[in-house]
Formats: sequence, structure tokens, C-alpha cells
Amino acid sequence: MAVFQYTARDASGGQTSGTINSPDRNVAVSELMNQGLTPISVTGDDDTVSVSTRRSSADEEAPVRRFGRRRKKPKLQDLANFTRQLANLLKAGMPLTGALNSMTSLDSDGIPKSVCAQLLADVREGRTLSVSMGKFPEIFPDMYLNMVKAGESSGSMVEVLKRLADHYERFAEVRQKIISALVYPVFVMGLGFLLIFVFMSYILPKFMTIFKGMKVQLPLSTRILEGMSGFFENWWWLVLIIGGLHVFFLKSYLSSPRGRERFDGWILEAPLISRIVRPNLFGQFSRTLGALLQNGVPVLTALRITENVVQNVVIQQAIAKTREGVTDGKTLAQPLARGGVFPKLLVDLVHIGEQTGDVPAALNNIAETYDNELTVNLRTVTTLIEPILIMFIAGAVAFMLVGVLQAMFTITSTIGR
Repeated sequence: MAVFQYTARDASGGQTSGTINSPDRNVAVSELMNQGLTPISVTGDDDTVSVSTRRSSADEEAPVRRFGRRRKKPKLQDLANFTRQLANLLKAGMPLTGALNSMTSLDSDGIPKSVCAQLLADVREGRTLSVSMGKFPEIFPDMYLNMVKAGESSGSMVEVLKRLADHYERFAEVRQKIISALVYPVFVMGLGFLLIFVFMSYILPKFMTIFKGMKVQLPLSTRILEGMSGFFENWWWLVLIIGGLHVFFLKSYLSSPRGRERFDGWILEAPLISRIVRPNLFGQFSRTLGALLQNGVPVLTALRITENVVQNVVIQQAIAKTREGVTDGKTLAQPLARGGVFPKLLVDLVHIGEQTGDVPAALNNIAETYDNELTVNLRTVTTLIEPILIMFIAGAVAFMLVGVLQAMFTITSTIGR
């Protein structure tokens, strides 16, 4: 037996160190992970081995991971389907190893079979499912891992997996609603710009060749169209360069902390846009935090995970301040209200949940409320946007037609004289 010095993190994130007796470093790392520790380094007599350099037999069979290329992140619906399949197998009475073995032969879009094989191998070696899933952070996020860990501790794995599946299915449903609502407006805009491009680059130049041959004074609308067509014909490359520079500088600005914060703050207050963004983000916050608390995840850990799930800097900062307030011993509703970001309805319902002793149920009710509000607002906003887009495209097409027809009428009247 050799003696190895290790540095690791425990389940709460605290760092610990000590020694362990093992035949070799790989066994030492495995024993530490079986104890619920996440090794940072394991030092032997001659060198140090980091956890990131450890390779299992499944990794040797997976060159994609061995050469450092990231796995493709699965869709929310794919993750929900995988989770529900695993829950159904466990509910049928299969042991975890048998369920994972069956998952390797089932078709599961977005979750490679090699991942299921690695999970099976780790569980057979005595590791917990949550520890094994932690090797694939691009597939299983922090929320997933913490809920699975809570299910392992409470012995209610099937119920936890079902709640996870419901959670991700609901997220996927909300995202699909938003995409479906935007399909028609985007199609109308694309078709309109295509018509304008074809008219300006192909049809109008042919008419202008005819008009110039008649040697008459063209109407103002026709001259405007002629100038626009000539500009795009001669300076199209400059338009592309300026447009590309605008996109580059906009992306650079939005990538900066200040730019991202100002943009995220703007979309929370912008007319029409905020009617979709606000219920979507607050619904995400409520559903994620409620699901974590319902499965026994500590409130500080649940707030940290929720902060990473909600993709808005302003709300993330408010959640961070809420976490600091809860750390100081305050209730959840007090720091939520103090931040000034969360709506009064959300804060009041959380406060009621604290008084009744059932905050997760209150948060789930809030999420349902915002999901229903999002559905209504999507219908309202698309109903408003569609006629505006149609009027814009129709106005542009009408202006181009008037320019051509006025020129034709002018030429006709000149010939008649």
C-alpha cells in the first residue's frame, strides 16, 4: 500500500485535504469519489495527478472526450425523455445497474450511448449516479446533479427523476411556444425583404433602361427608386462592410459586462418585448427554485443554481443579493422584495408560502401563473406585430409600384402629345 496526499472538495463545496492508503493513484481517486469527495489532486511519491487527467476504460473507448472536444449539449426535450425513460425503468422494479444497462440499448436522442455505458460502469464500481453524471457537465447541469443527489439521499429517486422530466418538458414547451410565435413574423419579414431585393436588383433596372431611352423628366418617386437602385448596385460592398462592422461592435458591446447588463435591463422594460421576456424569466426562476427546494436541495445551493439557469444579468444580480440576504438569516421574501427587480405578485406569493410552510408549492403556483401569462402575451404581441409587418412590407412594395407606374404614365402622356 502506498500513501497518497489528496486535496478535494466535499458536497458543500468546502476544500479538504488528507492522506489515503491505496495500491495506486487510480484506486485512490475512486475511493475518494466513493466517499462523496471531488478530488482536485492526488499526490504520490513522485508526482501529482489531477482529476482531469484520470482516464477510465470508457474514456479510452471514446476518442471524442479523450481529445478534449466538447460533447453537443442535448435539447431540453431530449434530456426530459432520457430522464423519464430512466424513471420508468426504475419504477418497474429494475435495479439501477439494470436500468442503465437497458438505457444503453434504447434510442435516446441527444444522450450518446457511450454516456450511458460510462454511467453503468461507474455505478458498478460503487460510485453514486450523481457523481458519475458529474463527469458530463455539458449534458447534466448543476440543477440535474443536485436533484439526483437529493433523490439518492432521500431514497426517492423515481419521484425525483419524474419531477426532473416534468421540469425540462415544461421548459421545452415554453421555448417551443416562443419559437412558434416568432415563425410567422420572421417569415413575413424575410419574404418582404426578398421581394424588395429582387425588385431593386432585377426588375427595376430593366424598367430604368426603358425610361432613360425615352428622355423624359421622371417623377420624384421614380428618381428616388433610381438613386436607391444605383447606390446598392455600386456600393453594395460598402453596405455589407458597414453592416458587418455594426454587428461586430454590437456583439462586442453586448459581450462586455456593462453592455450585457444594460441590454438585459432594457429588455425587461422595453414595450412589447418585456411582455414576453418578463413572464418567461420569472417563470424560469420560480419553476427552477421550486423544483430544487421541493427535492430537498438547500436554499443557498438552490439559489446559486437558479442564478446560473436564468440568463439575465439583472435578475442574476438580484438573486445573488437575495442569497446574501438569506445567508444573513433573513427570509426569502425580504431580500427578493429589496432588490426591486422581482414583481410584487411573486414576492407576495413567496411570503405566503413562507407563512404556510410550503415555499416550493408557492413557487410552482407562481410558475404556472407566469406560464399562462406568457401564453396570453405571446398571442397578443404576435397579433399586434403581424399587421404592422404586413403594413410595412405593403407600404414598401406600394412605393416601388407607384414609382414605376408614375413613370409609365408620364411617358404615355408625353407620347400622346
